[in-house]
Amino acid sequence: MNANELRDKTPDQLREDLAALKKEAFNLRFQQATNQLENTARMREVRRDVARVATVLNEKAQAAAE
Repeated sequence: MNANELRDKTPDQLREDLAALKKEAFNLRFQQATNQLENTARMREVRRDVARVATVLNEKAQAAAE
């Protein structure tokens, strides 16, 4: 996921993406707890994608407030 791609999306689309990423992170944590997680690097990618989406959402909110 690229920050430039995210900036082209609407805030509603970003919120949907954020919810999906958080759900995926939740599922990955459960897989890790039950020793079923195959790609451990995916947890890091998802965590960073969540941060990226949240940052872009905050940027859009701040721009709208000005």
